[in-house]
Amino acid sequence: MFDATLTPPINFVYTQPMPCPYIDHKMERRLATDISTIRGKKCHNILAQAGFRRSQHISYKPACPSCSACKPIRVVAKTFNRTKSQKRIYNRNRDLVTEYLTPVATPELFELFQNYQMLRHSGGEMALMDYGDFRGMLETSPIKTSIKTYRLEVSRELIGAVLLDDQSDGYSAVYSFFNCLQPERSMGTFIILDLIEDLRHKNLDYLYLGYWIAQSRKMSYKANFRPAEILTGPNWVELV
Repeated sequence: MFDATLTPPINFVYTQPMPCPYIDHKMERRLATDISTIRGKKCHNILAQAGFRRSQHISYKPACPSCSACKPIRVVAKTFNRTKSQKRIYNRNRDLVTEYLTPVATPELFELFQNYQMLRHSGGEMALMDYGDFRGMLETSPIKTSIKTYRLEVSRELIGAVLLDDQSDGYSAVYSFFNCLQPERSMGTFIILDLIEDLRHKNLDYLYLGYWIAQSRKMSYKANFRPAEILTGPNWVELV
């Protein structure tokens, strides 16, 4: 008879130090584990609530010996209030239609992803991803994952997408990409606002946004969504 208590425990390893992609002259190191096992899948929610993020079948968190700039951050959906600017952005995108889909790579999604990387992150590692890499990012997940798409209502043009992990207390926004040639839409902000609205309708608590880094322009924007909480030691505390 199968006994879940006899499944092997999950094992953690430290990655080799690499240059930090967010803070110049810093080295990055991660604590990582494979969650494709039976026990790993069951631990996903616990790991996410402890500040881990998922990339394909790997769950990881920063473990840099000389730096603690990366702060896990989550938006408190039930008490979130849009600012005046966010209200304008939300209303500006009412002509979009959305859909939750099984995350399957398509040429249309890959083209949007490539254009996003070229315009926003041309010097980054993800800009080098080919179709196989992109397919792995979308389709390799041992947990419940979906992709939400954003299209113009009339033309059906795809202008945004976000890869999402389901969690017991909300969503984890794994990665979003969008059309950068329509800056007036502020699609990055709108996608977050839209996901928060979905969570409120589903009576779920949190939108996990990965890591907030106050010193990084790429990551500091996450503090614009309040109230938010950051993980400090073992506890989530309000970001003030």
